[in-house]
Amino acid sequence: MRRLRLLTMLLLSCAALACVGRGGDGDSLAPIVREALGAPAAIARRVRADDDVSCAFAAGELTGSLSIEQRVAQLFFVTPESLVSDYTDEVVTAAGDATRQALAERPVGGIIYFQQNLVDADQTTEMLRTTADHALEACGVPILLAVDEEGGTVSRIGGNEGFAIENVGDMRDVGEAADADHARDVAAHMGSYLRDLGFTADFAPVADIASNPESDTMARRSFGSDAELVARMVAAQVRGLSSQHVICCAKHFPGIGRAEGDSHDGAVYSHRTADEMATEELVPFAAAIEAGVPMIMVGHISCPELTGDDLPASLSSEVMQGLLREGLGFGGVVVTDSLGMGAVVGRYGHGRVAVEAFLAGADALLMPEDFDAAYQAMLDAVASGEVSEARLAESVYRIVHMKLQGARR
Repeated sequence: MRRLRLLTMLLLSCAALACVGRGGDGDSLAPIVREALGAPAAIARRVRADDDVSCAFAAGELTGSLSIEQRVAQLFFVTPESLVSDYTDEVVTAAGDATRQALAERPVGGIIYFQQNLVDADQTTEMLRTTADHALEACGVPILLAVDEEGGTVSRIGGNEGFAIENVGDMRDVGEAADADHARDVAAHMGSYLRDLGFTADFAPVADIASNPESDTMARRSFGSDAELVARMVAAQVRGLSSQHVICCAKHFPGIGRAEGDSHDGAVYSHRTADEMATEELVPFAAAIEAGVPMIMVGHISCPELTGDDLPASLSSEVMQGLLREGLGFGGVVVTDSLGMGAVVGRYGHGRVAVEAFLAGADALLMPEDFDAAYQAMLDAVASGEVSEARLAESVYRIVHMKLQGARR
């Protein structure tokens, strides 16, 4: 039934795109969108909670209203500094004229904030609210306002001295309690304070299994070393974050818990086969998909026993299309891990790596080291026909639909 609904929405969106065509100034937007362009919450009130058809049609019409340049921009989730680099080299803590002008020129799909951007509650709320307004003014599509808030060692808000919010602690400890209700409550708590500040997305939960005793990369961030336990915790946190209308993202597909090293610095490998992964690494991701996770982040781990080469998963069609889309039946947004990480940044160059990730099956391109180069490379690939306009529209539709649907969960 779930797959039938997804197929129905995709067919409807394609029909909407065919009717709207390319470009345009927004005059063809459906009334449901025209009347509700104030904020995602307003859209949520207009689209009934059980009305997947209306949400799919609205996403199709919004996608169809965008120019090619705007569609390419929607693929990128960037830091606020990358967005405004043409105007200032300062750390961004407010959404002033530089942010407004940058979004008017390149209305990115999302912005991810780090602790340097987050001073206190009032500053954060104002910055996010103003950014959301600028994005809607630029192209009529809500922007994803995201943060890494896993708890424990990766917490931008909880434990930050500018916010009166305690860190919820390591997910290792949550997993040791083996209580799915508690895991859900922890995620709902994080989602609640993120939502109140104005964030619309959290790059959590971690679905990796800490099964390599010789590596401490995921030791505290993972729920544990048992696949079924991690799966229960991940599914619970997907539900917890979604209950607060916060878009969540399971990471780092197909699982980096066994790998040695850190993809921030260089190449990491797993020599597991597809059959071996099916009994362990993939189990939490399957549980996340069953729980309705809207977005999955693909890591930079190389899986030669699976792909036959040393390409990182984030650049591999065998991983993203074959394993995630076809194998697990995931129909949501596939986002890369940061394209500025050492495992991928030197392989193709700053611009080309974004094109290669997209061609391999990614929808959203996270934090390229050089946003200007990556954006231009994607534009060039569309202009040359290497990336088809249909493929571009498909990914933008998924991203826009996720943002509209996430606002009304």
